[in-house]
Amino acid sequence: MINKYKKLFKGEQEEGNFWPSFTDLLTAILLCFILIFIVMMVIKSFQIEEMKRTIDQLMGVRVNLIEDLDEEFGDSTLGIEIDEQTGSLIFDTDILFEFDESELKSEGFEFLDEFVPAYLDVLIDGGYEEHISEIIIEGHADRTGGYLYNLELSQERAYSVAAYTLSDDFPYENVQEQLKEKLTVNSRSYSDGRTDEDGNYSHEDSRRVEFKFRLKDEEILNETRELLEGN
Repeated sequence: MINKYKKLFKGEQEEGNFWPSFTDLLTAILLCFILIFIVMMVIKSFQIEEMKRTIDQLMGVRVNLIEDLDEEFGDSTLGIEIDEQTGSLIFDTDILFEFDESELKSEGFEFLDEFVPAYLDVLIDGGYEEHISEIIIEGHADRTGGYLYNLELSQERAYSVAAYTLSDDFPYENVQEQLKEKLTVNSRSYSDGRTDEDGNYSHEDSRRVEFKFRLKDEEILNETRELLEGN
Protein backbone atom coordinates (compact mmCIF):
# COMPACT_ATOMS: atom_id res chain seq x y z
CA MET A 1 0.00 0.00 0.00
CA ILE A 2 2.81 2.37 0.90
CA ASN A 3 4.56 1.55 -2.37
CA LYS A 4 1.35 2.29 -4.24
CA TYR A 5 1.09 5.80 -2.76
CA LYS A 6 4.77 6.38 -3.40
CA LYS A 7 4.30 5.58 -7.08
CA LEU A 8 1.23 7.81 -7.26
CA PHE A 9 3.11 10.68 -5.60
CA LYS A 10 6.07 10.16 -7.89
CA GLY A 11 3.75 10.28 -10.94
CA GLU A 12 2.20 13.56 -9.76
CA GLN A 13 5.68 15.01 -9.33
CA GLU A 14 6.67 13.97 -12.87
CA GLU A 15 3.45 15.41 -14.24
CA GLY A 16 4.05 18.61 -12.28
CA ASN A 17 7.56 18.86 -13.73
CA PHE A 18 6.16 18.39 -17.28
CA TRP A 19 3.79 21.38 -17.26
CA PRO A 20 6.36 24.03 -16.27
CA SER A 21 8.61 22.77 -19.09
CA PHE A 22 5.73 22.92 -21.59
CA THR A 23 4.86 26.45 -20.41
CA ASP A 24 8.47 27.52 -20.87
CA LEU A 25 8.39 26.12 -24.42
CA LEU A 26 5.21 28.05 -25.27
CA THR A 27 6.74 31.22 -23.81
CA ALA A 28 9.86 30.78 -25.93
CA ILE A 29 7.78 30.21 -29.08
CA LEU A 30 5.67 33.30 -28.30
CA LEU A 31 8.81 35.39 -27.81
CA CYS A 32 10.14 34.15 -31.16
CA PHE A 33 6.92 35.24 -32.88
CA ILE A 34 7.10 38.62 -31.15
CA LEU A 35 10.72 39.10 -32.26
CA ILE A 36 9.85 38.07 -35.83
CA PHE A 37 6.92 40.50 -35.82
CA ILE A 38 9.13 43.33 -34.54
CA VAL A 39 11.79 42.60 -37.18
CA MET A 40 9.13 42.52 -39.93
CA MET A 41 7.67 45.83 -38.74
CA VAL A 42 11.14 47.43 -38.71
CA ILE A 43 11.81 46.15 -42.24
CA LYS A 44 8.40 47.38 -43.39
CA SER A 45 9.06 50.76 -41.81
CA PHE A 46 12.34 51.08 -43.74
CA GLN A 47 10.59 50.00 -46.95
CA ILE A 48 7.82 52.55 -46.46
CA GLU A 49 10.32 55.32 -45.80
CA GLU A 50 12.27 54.35 -48.90
CA MET A 51 9.07 54.32 -50.96
CA LYS A 52 8.14 57.73 -49.59
CA ARG A 53 11.56 59.11 -50.50
CA THR A 54 11.21 57.71 -54.01
CA ILE A 55 7.73 59.18 -54.39
CA ASP A 56 8.79 62.54 -53.00
CA GLN A 57 11.74 62.56 -55.39
CA LEU A 58 9.44 61.90 -58.33
CA MET A 59 6.97 64.53 -57.19
CA GLY A 60 9.86 66.94 -56.77
CA VAL A 61 10.88 66.26 -60.36
CA ARG A 62 7.33 67.14 -61.47
CA VAL A 63 7.32 70.39 -59.48
CA ASN A 64 10.71 71.44 -60.85
CA LEU A 65 9.75 70.51 -64.39
CA ILE A 66 6.52 72.51 -64.23
CA GLU A 67 8.44 75.48 -62.86
CA ASP A 68 10.91 75.26 -65.76
CA LEU A 69 8.08 75.01 -68.29
CA ASP A 70 6.39 78.00 -66.71
CA GLU A 71 9.64 79.96 -66.89
CA GLU A 72 10.03 79.06 -70.56
CA PHE A 73 6.45 79.59 -71.72
CA GLY A 74 4.76 81.66 -69.01
CA ASP A 75 5.41 84.94 -70.80
CA SER A 76 5.44 83.48 -74.30
CA THR A 77 3.75 85.31 -77.15
CA LEU A 78 2.63 81.96 -78.58
CA GLY A 79 -0.61 81.99 -76.60
CA ILE A 80 0.20 78.87 -74.58
CA GLU A 81 -1.57 78.02 -71.33
CA ILE A 82 0.19 75.96 -68.68
CA ASP A 83 -1.68 73.61 -66.36
CA GLU A 84 0.07 74.25 -63.06
CA GLN A 85 -1.01 70.87 -61.66
CA THR A 86 -0.06 68.54 -64.51
CA GLY A 87 2.41 70.56 -66.55
CA SER A 88 0.31 70.18 -69.71
CA LEU A 89 0.82 72.90 -72.31
CA ILE A 90 -2.46 73.87 -73.94
CA PHE A 91 -3.22 75.93 -77.05
CA ASP A 92 -6.41 76.23 -79.05
CA THR A 93 -6.52 74.60 -82.45
CA ASP A 94 -7.13 77.90 -84.26
CA ILE A 95 -3.37 78.40 -84.08
CA LEU A 96 -2.84 75.23 -86.10
CA PHE A 97 -5.98 74.42 -88.08
CA GLU A 98 -8.94 75.91 -89.88
CA PHE A 99 -12.30 75.12 -88.32
CA ASP A 100 -13.25 71.45 -88.79
CA GLU A 101 -9.98 70.72 -90.62
CA SER A 102 -7.01 68.54 -89.70
CA GLU A 103 -4.38 69.86 -92.12
CA LEU A 104 -1.90 72.29 -90.59
CA LYS A 105 -2.08 75.94 -91.62
CA SER A 106 1.06 77.80 -92.64
CA GLU A 107 0.90 79.58 -89.28
CA GLY A 108 0.71 76.16 -87.66
CA PHE A 109 4.02 75.10 -89.17
CA GLU A 110 5.62 78.30 -87.92
CA PHE A 111 4.16 77.77 -84.46
CA LEU A 112 5.49 74.21 -84.21
CA ASP A 113 8.90 75.26 -85.53
CA GLU A 114 9.17 77.64 -82.60
CA PHE A 115 7.36 75.69 -79.91
CA VAL A 116 8.56 72.07 -80.25
CA PRO A 117 12.33 72.73 -79.96
CA ALA A 118 11.76 74.98 -76.95
CA TYR A 119 9.51 72.36 -75.32
CA LEU A 120 11.97 69.53 -75.87
CA ASP A 121 14.81 71.73 -74.70
CA VAL A 122 13.16 71.80 -71.29
CA LEU A 123 12.07 68.14 -71.17
CA ILE A 124 15.03 66.44 -72.79
CA ASP A 125 18.00 68.79 -72.49
CA GLY A 126 16.91 70.25 -69.16
CA GLY A 127 18.04 67.18 -67.22
CA TYR A 128 14.66 65.42 -67.09
CA GLU A 129 15.13 62.88 -69.88
CA GLU A 130 15.75 59.94 -67.53
CA HIS A 131 12.49 60.69 -65.71
CA ILE A 132 10.27 61.07 -68.79
CA SER A 133 8.51 57.93 -70.04
CA GLU A 134 6.15 59.54 -72.57
CA ILE A 135 5.58 62.78 -74.43
CA ILE A 136 1.93 62.90 -75.46
CA ILE A 137 0.26 64.99 -78.14
CA GLU A 138 -3.43 64.98 -77.30
CA GLY A 139 -6.23 66.27 -79.52
CA HIS A 140 -9.54 67.64 -78.17
CA ALA A 141 -12.71 68.72 -79.97
CA ASP A 142 -15.90 70.56 -79.04
CA ARG A 143 -19.46 69.19 -79.01
CA THR A 144 -20.24 70.17 -82.59
CA GLY A 145 -21.00 66.88 -84.31
CA GLY A 146 -21.05 63.33 -82.97
CA TYR A 147 -18.59 61.72 -80.59
CA LEU A 148 -16.99 59.40 -83.17
CA TYR A 149 -16.66 62.19 -85.72
CA ASN A 150 -14.86 64.38 -83.18
CA LEU A 151 -12.80 61.43 -81.98
CA GLU A 152 -11.50 61.00 -85.53
CA LEU A 153 -11.03 64.75 -86.04
CA SER A 154 -9.08 65.28 -82.82
CA GLN A 155 -6.99 62.16 -83.54
CA GLU A 156 -6.15 63.39 -87.04
CA ARG A 157 -5.18 66.81 -85.69
CA ALA A 158 -2.88 65.33 -83.05
CA TYR A 159 -1.43 63.02 -85.69
CA SER A 160 -0.81 65.95 -88.06
CA VAL A 161 1.21 67.69 -85.37
CA ALA A 162 3.24 64.54 -84.66
CA ALA A 163 3.72 63.75 -88.35
CA TYR A 164 5.12 67.18 -89.13
CA THR A 165 7.53 67.25 -86.19
CA LEU A 166 8.90 63.87 -87.28
CA SER A 167 8.98 64.66 -91.01
CA ASP A 168 11.88 65.70 -93.23
CA ASP A 169 10.31 69.16 -93.46
CA PHE A 170 10.83 69.83 -89.77
CA PRO A 171 13.95 72.00 -89.48
CA TYR A 172 15.31 70.50 -86.25
CA GLU A 173 16.38 66.96 -87.05
CA ASN A 174 18.48 66.78 -83.90
CA VAL A 175 15.39 66.44 -81.67
CA GLN A 176 13.50 63.93 -83.79
CA GLU A 177 15.27 60.79 -82.61
CA GLN A 178 14.70 61.73 -78.98
CA LEU A 179 11.06 62.45 -79.74
CA LYS A 180 10.50 59.14 -81.51
CA GLU A 181 11.54 57.21 -78.42
CA LYS A 182 8.86 58.82 -76.25
CA LEU A 183 6.10 60.21 -78.47
CA THR A 184 2.49 58.97 -78.39
CA VAL A 185 -0.67 60.47 -79.90
CA ASN A 186 -4.07 60.49 -78.18
CA SER A 187 -7.58 61.63 -79.02
CA ARG A 188 -10.24 62.65 -76.49
CA SER A 189 -13.07 63.77 -78.81
CA TYR A 190 -15.25 66.11 -76.71
CA SER A 191 -15.01 64.04 -73.51
CA ASP A 192 -12.88 66.63 -71.70
CA GLY A 193 -14.55 69.92 -72.51
CA ARG A 194 -13.57 73.24 -70.95
CA THR A 195 -15.54 76.13 -69.51
CA ASP A 196 -15.13 79.89 -69.63
CA GLU A 197 -14.57 82.23 -66.69
CA ASP A 198 -18.28 82.10 -65.84
CA GLY A 199 -18.32 78.31 -65.73
CA ASN A 200 -20.21 77.91 -68.99
CA TYR A 201 -19.18 75.37 -71.61
CA SER A 202 -16.81 76.91 -74.15
CA HIS A 203 -16.63 75.52 -77.67
CA GLU A 204 -13.58 77.62 -78.46
CA ASP A 205 -11.60 76.57 -75.38
CA SER A 206 -12.59 72.93 -75.81
CA ARG A 207 -11.03 72.81 -79.29
CA ARG A 208 -7.37 72.43 -78.42
CA VAL A 209 -4.17 70.45 -78.64
CA GLU A 210 -2.18 69.59 -75.53
CA PHE A 211 1.44 68.59 -75.12
CA LYS A 212 1.75 66.43 -72.01
CA PHE A 213 4.43 64.36 -70.36
CA ARG A 214 4.30 61.25 -68.20
CA LEU A 215 6.92 60.45 -65.62
CA LYS A 216 8.25 56.92 -65.23
CA ASP A 217 6.18 54.73 -62.83
CA GLU A 218 4.02 57.75 -62.09
CA GLU A 219 0.66 55.95 -61.86
CA ILE A 220 2.01 53.17 -59.66
CA LEU A 221 3.70 55.64 -57.35
CA ASN A 222 0.56 57.78 -57.09
CA GLU A 223 -1.47 54.74 -56.07
CA THR A 224 1.25 53.75 -53.58
CA ARG A 225 1.29 57.24 -52.10
CA GLU A 226 -2.48 57.13 -51.59
CA LEU A 227 -2.17 53.78 -49.83
CA LEU A 228 0.63 55.05 -47.61
CA GLU A 229 -1.28 58.20 -46.71
CA GLY A 230 -4.34 56.08 -45.93
CA ASN A 231 -2.38 54.01 -43.43
